[in-house]
Amino acid sequence: MTEPSPDPTKDPAKAGSALRRLLPAALLLAGLLAFLAFGGHRYVRFETLEAHREALLALVAAHGPTAVLAFTALYAVMVAFSIPGALVMTVAGGFLFGTLGGAACSVAGATLGAIAVFLAARTALGGLLRDRAGPALARMRTGFQENALSYLLVLRLVPLFPFWLVNLVPALLGVSLKIFVVGTLFGIIPGSLVYASVGNGLGAIFEAGETAAIKDAIFEPAVLLPLAGLIALSLLPVIYKKVTYKKVKGHKGGGPDAQ
Repeated sequence: MTEPSPDPTKDPAKAGSALRRLLPAALLLAGLLAFLAFGGHRYVRFETLEAHREALLALVAAHGPTAVLAFTALYAVMVAFSIPGALVMTVAGGFLFGTLGGAACSVAGATLGAIAVFLAARTALGGLLRDRAGPALARMRTGFQENALSYLLVLRLVPLFPFWLVNLVPALLGVSLKIFVVGTLFGIIPGSLVYASVGNGLGAIFEAGETAAIKDAIFEPAVLLPLAGLIALSLLPVIYKKVTYKKVKGHKGGGPDAQ
């Protein structure tokens, strides 16, 4: 009598491996839930920044480079845990460190945090999703693989897409880490400069009581038009490839053999 073959799902080694793959994503999710459960989101607000602005400026003046590293690390942790408040942090960076310094801290922190989310998602879910991907997801994956950098730059430049979502999608669609880092790093620079420059003049905004106008800064024509130009430049490789493909296909279809 033959013995039944062992069930692979009950293999302790495989089960342990699956748990290890899920652990990074589970930790990031647990961090977000803990932050929300303890009401941390109530403090990531412009009102909090306004209330403590003098103390924060004094802290930066007293500690200099340490304050820069602490701010960048805090930004990275917030992005890694997908905690809402990137806009507030970027504006705060400009307020505390000036336009260029604040933008540099924000870009560095956001990129590091995004890499953590990307790697956690790819480790936990990437293989499973690739194995069970339907036709629509397969087509999206093909598009990312062919023009991953252009697609990613557009997703980063357009501020209508949630930052956490753009961290997850490329990981689940097989985009390489190198492309993800380059697309994220350069794609978030324009928006970071805009909001850091707003933060650089935040003292006057606080005095005028116009805090609510900060969120609308990126929709001003002076900001939208350059962003639209950057988006168009990012799409040029995609458009060029499609036009070239159609021309080649047209030449092949219109030759003597097609008669």
